[in-house]
Amino acid sequence: MAEVWTVWDAELGYSPMHFVKQDVARTNPQGAEPLWGVASVRPDGGRVLHTFPHSTLEWRAAEYGIDHEDLDTILDVILHEPYLPNEDDPLVQLDPAASKLLDEVKGLPTCWTPGVPDAERRQAHLARIDAVKRHRVQFANAPVAERQAALVFVGSARVAPPHPLDPIRAARLDPIRVDSRRMAVKWQRRTGRQADFFSKPATAFMGMQPAAGGVV
Repeated sequence: MAEVWTVWDAELGYSPMHFVKQDVARTNPQGAEPLWGVASVRPDGGRVLHTFPHSTLEWRAAEYGIDHEDLDTILDVILHEPYLPNEDDPLVQLDPAASKLLDEVKGLPTCWTPGVPDAERRQAHLARIDAVKRHRVQFANAPVAERQAALVFVGSARVAPPHPLDPIRAARLDPIRVDSRRMAVKWQRRTGRQADFFSKPATAFMGMQPAAGGVV
């Protein structure tokens, strides 16, 4: 049975990308970008800070054909993805929940499986996320009164929002940026190469040029 973790807060920072452990290949190696941090608490009292670049919201919408306005689904995917077991890890078999999860999702198409419609990719990935919720981790909101008391305790003048993820939901995604990510995903599926800063024309970046040796 899955553990229930409580979500307490979401804040936006701006940090050098070498601090980011996920989606490193998706970020601009020349600098930083907005970085979200979601604070959760496990049943044993342990604290977890899940950080991810703001662009992850755009990438998940593009990779799985999720409506860019459906931030509830996009956030649900991002929060639960870290708890998908790695099927290539032999130690997974020592964890009954992880092993059962992998058995349930075995054979489902991924974002990169060729010749699969977006709707099928999306359904498959949402099935993986549902399996995580059944077997490993679920997220529930900490009560508003307790979140507000925590802010008061640390001396913050902030007012706890009705939902701890409201700050992320308020950051609407630009459909043009999402479309650009979608084109990059299609290009990678077709070529087997990942589009990045150095694989694009230098003239596409006002005031920024690829470093020496970059592909232009």
